Amino acid sequence: MTALTQSPEELSTGALLDLSLKAAIAAAAVINEVYARPFAAERKSDGSPVTEADALAEAVILDHLMPTGLPVLAEESVSAGRIPVLGRRYFVVDPLDGTKEFVKRNGEFTVNIALVEDGRPVMGVVLAPVTGRAHVGGPEGAFACETASGRPGDMRAISVSDAGPMRIVASRSHGHAALAALCETFAVGEDVSVGSSLKFCLLAEGIAQLYPRFTPTCEWDTAAGQAVLEAAGGAVLTLDGKPLAYGKTESGFLNPYFVAASNRELAERAAAEMTRLAG
Repeated sequence: MTALTQSPEELSTGALLDLSLKAAIAAAAVINEVYARPFAAERKSDGSPVTEADALAEAVILDHLMPTGLPVLAEESVSAGRIPVLGRRYFVVDPLDGTKEFVKRNGEFTVNIALVEDGRPVMGVVLAPVTGRAHVGGPEGAFACETASGRPGDMRAISVSDAGPMRIVASRSHGHAALAALCETFAVGEDVSVGSSLKFCLLAEGIAQLYPRFTPTCEWDTAAGQAVLEAAGGAVLTLDGKPLAYGKTESGFLNPYFVAASNRELAERAAAEMTRLAG
């Protein structure tokens, strides 16, 4: 691909969103090709699974994003020790978020691409390869579209909702003993279990209102989903009540515990209760 004529700092967030969606669609095609045939899963040094789909999808995404000249913090590259120098503006990529779900073949995995500026995700794409459904968030708001044809379909605006009984999103592959107590405190009417960054998307579409996270995540797990949810009107806070931030090189890009919610007030109340329960 040829280099873009504008400097990395001059490229508009909207243009980078369009490019990221194209990259995610291309990566999804590669992932689906692997998903449709037998594949092997290996273990990384941290014990998490990895397949050839992870590496192939990341290579496709990096190829699409390279012409921008922006640094790319990507999961498999970091795992291999390739960590770029991060400026104020860079991409964060998880080529296959939910590899455990991919191995289980339940379809609940995503391609995540985000743009971070000054430590905050300002644009994100979360695409589920099996369904082709994509969620995007940026300066113009949050939207959902279908991409099964290999191209983005009509964009439908989405937003958070507090209507009806409260629904909490719990991870299908990760759990925590405090979840039951949290559900009781907030009079949760229903819990929805789903893998990968689809949890953020359920909140962004108004299907659920609360996603507490008591177990480890990395920045590439959350950046795109956070961008989508915040663009839809939601909030993602750490337990000290601050927005979940990025560029945490000192921690190896590990996130602290956090809560995602349909509004900031709910996020603040949940963060305080999670602090109490975590002891």
